[in-house]
Amino acid sequence: MQRAIRILVLVLIVGLGALWGVAWFGRQPGESPGDSFLRQVASLTGRQQAPAGPQVGMQLPAGVTLGGPFQMQNQDGRTVTQADFNGQLVVGYFGFTYCPDVCPTELGSIASALDMLTPEQVARVTPMLVTVDPERDTPAQLKSYVSNFHPRMVGLTGTPEQVADMAKRFRVYYAKVTRPEMSEYLMDHSSFIYIIGEGGRVRALLRPQSSPEDIAAAIRALLPQA
Repeated sequence: MQRAIRILVLVLIVGLGALWGVAWFGRQPGESPGDSFLRQVASLTGRQQAPAGPQVGMQLPAGVTLGGPFQMQNQDGRTVTQADFNGQLVVGYFGFTYCPDVCPTELGSIASALDMLTPEQVARVTPMLVTVDPERDTPAQLKSYVSNFHPRMVGLTGTPEQVADMAKRFRVYYAKVTRPEMSEYLMDHSSFIYIIGEGGRVRALLRPQSSPEDIAAAIRALLPQA
């Protein structure tokens, strides 16, 4: 009997170890090993989370939520919270103004997606850049930057602690990168697009490099419930 229990325990340990290995190597961009593990478990048990309303974007594992309350500064230097965007569907992206390629590409896709909507739909959508580089991205810097993409685009910054807290709520990865050959540091960061509804909660999560057509379709699907 004891031998059977030991064998069973060993099988469980080996199985969990294998699952952790799959989770580690099968992580999506910006996904933590823990979240990847939960996603693998959910896929094995069939307990995928059923989001409210239309199923758009990536499906989150059961019990995993993104977003929530935040307090930041907008590009005009005014303190804002998630409540300031109630009634709007926010299309959010975490990046920084000194980003050489990925950020302008993703923000350009978001702006192009808004151009595919009707004026009535656009009036209910707020595109948003949340900086992960508060050291350089002042409100004035953000204001100059976001105006290049769309007149409705909002930029958010704050203290390092405020940025870290918001990034944690949205499970955003970011880190400063410096190299001897670089005159300025860069920021390594995840690159998901977040569609955010009431209370700052994420309604849909879109993969990096989503096309403007896919972003526009996700917005249209969620607008009636925004």
